[in-house]
Amino acid sequence: MITKEEFQSVVPDVNWKYIEPYLDIYEAILDQYEINTPLRKAHFLAQISHESGSFKYVSENLNYSAKALYAVFRKYFPTLAAAEAYARQPEKIANKVYANRMGNCDEASGEGWKYRGRGLIQLTGKDNYRSFSADAGQDFVANPSLVAQPEWALASACWFWKKRRINRYADADDIHMVTKLINGGFNGLEHRQHFLDEYKKLYKI
Repeated sequence: MITKEEFQSVVPDVNWKYIEPYLDIYEAILDQYEINTPLRKAHFLAQISHESGSFKYVSENLNYSAKALYAVFRKYFPTLAAAEAYARQPEKIANKVYANRMGNCDEASGEGWKYRGRGLIQLTGKDNYRSFSADAGQDFVANPSLVAQPEWALASACWFWKKRRINRYADADDIHMVTKLINGGFNGLEHRQHFLDEYKKLYKI
């Protein structure tokens, strides 16, 4: 069992206000999902540290300005004028950009916001909430906010990791493929590598 003091000495970038709720549960939950070797744990913790802003974010914000909407979601906001009608309205934005995909119904259904990203690796869309519910034995479709609570924020990330069979690349110490399966690309690779180096020290790899 890694102690808080060991974490603090080896991984100083992590904000302890946010990570503390996970310290007593993370080893047991990781083991349940076969993230059960030092190298697997180092890769997993590196990725979720980056994805969650050092464990700070467990629920998608979506508080975008018009310019950001136009830059990031141009498919849905092809002009700045179109983006202005949604700017700084997270619920309205989620219902627009997540409508009619990932198992969600149309914009008016409100399911884009209801099933927005939650957890340490953002679980997004009704289909994913339904699949996670079936595997975890907990109804996240009816109670999606549970995924933002520490136990399920962590378990949902582990579930995603196992579902995508990421252990095979962690075992090969292949941060590029691990990152691609998490991110879809290589965004933040240098930061992920930084965390990986720190967690390897923690696990004496």
